[in-house]
Parts: sequence; structure tokens; C-alpha cells
Amino acid sequence: MADKTAAKEPLFHIVKRDSLPSYKSWAIRIISVIAALIVCALMTMFITHQNPIDVYSTMIKGSFGSSRRFWMMFQNLAMLLCVSLAVTPAFKMRFWNIGAEGQVLIGGLATAACMILLGGKIPNGLLIFVMIIASILAGAIWALIPAVFKANFNTNETLFTLMMNYVGIQIVSYFTIVWENPKGSGQIGIINQISHAGWFPKIGDFDYLLNVIIVFALTIAMYVYLKYSKHGYEIAVVGESENTARYIGINVKKVVLRTMFLSGAICGIAGLLLVGSTSYTISTKTAGGRGFTAIMVSWLAKFNPVYMILTAFLLAFLERGANEIATVYGLDQAFSDILTGVILFFIIGSEFFINYELRFHHSHKEVK
Repeated sequence: MADKTAAKEPLFHIVKRDSLPSYKSWAIRIISVIAALIVCALMTMFITHQNPIDVYSTMIKGSFGSSRRFWMMFQNLAMLLCVSLAVTPAFKMRFWNIGAEGQVLIGGLATAACMILLGGKIPNGLLIFVMIIASILAGAIWALIPAVFKANFNTNETLFTLMMNYVGIQIVSYFTIVWENPKGSGQIGIINQISHAGWFPKIGDFDYLLNVIIVFALTIAMYVYLKYSKHGYEIAVVGESENTARYIGINVKKVVLRTMFLSGAICGIAGLLLVGSTSYTISTKTAGGRGFTAIMVSWLAKFNPVYMILTAFLLAFLERGANEIATVYGLDQAFSDILTGVILFFIIGSEFFINYELRFHHSHKEVK
């Protein structure tokens, strides 16, 4: 007879997997999305009594139902992808840059300042060139501040970069009042609405095609930079182990500063495109939460810029579709946010099954 005092084994235990083939990991992700859609369909039926097929059809129409919606969808995708590209080098280095929101705002503010102060005073081509330089430097310097403190005093970069977001928001709020138009409106309004000074040129009849092309080029450049360049190799080594990096002669402080400068510079480009080629104004909502959503995009794609196109597309589609649901069916915005949250929960949860597996304990009865 078995010893009753023996320790009782658990029903299952969690074991870290060996690396899965790419097709298996993507299969798990696809299954998780399908499961999430089924759960959302059941929630829709029981809570709102709407036909879930109609709801999903509305989501698709909200993103691709017309030419304008199609380009709005790709504009949202491009801007989210741009910010995701910005945070990726820092994250791969294990520098948790939570300040992309503020870096985008400061880059956009620099763009707006050039448009307001220099518009009509210098040739438009020169103005756009100055806007590009100003926005890149503004975003880069804003990201460099926490990097300097991290490199020299080992401060907590998560809290520091998060704090810089709120400082950036307040600076934009101040200049919104300084430049408000008309006075007393509390907003800047469309900058150079008549002269279009500083407005980026359109390609044909497509309002956002230039933005899409620029971000696509940045995606390819970032992929090559991280995978094939010496700097990309140094970022990966520092991310794995700073001690190892120092042992093989890598200047960790230099890598941290250089990488955060790059991260902030790309955020500055995002601010430039949002102000100079999308809304032609600046406000505290210009970044639109992309700095935080980009963290999820980058993490889900395992810091791979090419995979980020897919994850950014999914999140941009969910956002557009959820807003369309709320409008068409007269539902509270909270319900569309719930659907988005459920889908994201399943997607994030799928990463557990990609990295770990459950092994169940099989008990065997003792043979008498």
C-alpha cells in the first residue's frame, strides 16, 4: 500500500519550452485570435443582442468600407508602426523607454513652432527641411535626458521616461495657450490654413501615402540596422548582459546614449508626420496614446520590425473597428473597448503557450 504520508504530487506543472518553430508559434497566435473572436461573439449576443456576424462585418467596413477609410486605416497603422519602431531598439537593449508619448509630443511641438514662427518667412522647401531637423533633434534630446541619468547615475528609466511624458504634456499645454487661435479658444487650430506653409506635399490624390512610404522605409532601415549592423549587434549584447558586453569591450554607456538618441529621433519623426502631414496642428492629444500601444506592438512582435507590421495592423484595425461599432449600433464606447481588451487578452495569453507548456502528472495505480 502506498505511503499515505508521501507528498502529493501536483496535477500539473509548468515547464519552459524549447524554442518553437516559427510556424507553430504563429499557429498558436492565430488560434488565440479565433478563440477571442468566438468569445466576443458570445458576449455580443448575450449583452447587446446584436448579431455578431453583423458586428464583425461593421468592424471590417469601418476600416475598409471606402477609399477614405482605407487610407485612414493605413495612416493609423503607419503612425503606430513608426512609434513602435522608435521604442524597439531601447527595448531590445532592455532600456524600458515608456516615454515615447512625450517624445512624439515634443517632436510635434518643434514642428508646430517652425510652422508658426517661420511660415511665410522662408521658402517652403527650406521650412520643411528645418522642421525635419528640429523635430528629430527635439525628440532625440527629450529621450537623451533620461538616458544620461541612467548611464551616469543608474536611475530607474521606467519612472524617469514616464515622468517625462507628463512634463511634455504640460509644455504643449503652455504653448497651446501662447499660440491659441482664435484667442480664448484654448486650441491652436489649423496652422497656416491658407498658405499651407510647412505642409508636407501630397502624392497624387492620396492624403497619407507619403506617411506610409516614409514609415515603410524606416521599417526596412530598422530591420537592417538591428539585424546586420555592428550597432544592432551591440544593442543585442547589452540587452542580454551588460557584464558580457563590458567583458568583450563594448562601451555600455555609449550604446545606451546612442540607442536612446535614435529612439527619440524616430519619435520626433512621428511627431513631425502627425503635425506636418496629418492634422496640421498640435495639442496634448496629438500622440493619441500611441506611445503606450507601441510597447505592446513591439513586444508581441519580439522586437522584429517586419513582424511589427502585422501586430500594428491588428491593433490599428481593432481600434478603427471598435469605434465603428460604437457609432453604428449606438453602443457605449466602453463596449467596443471591452471587445478590444478581450482580443488583446487572448493574444497576450497566447505568448504563455508559446514559451511554456503544461505537463500533467499521470498517476499509476499500484498493482497488487
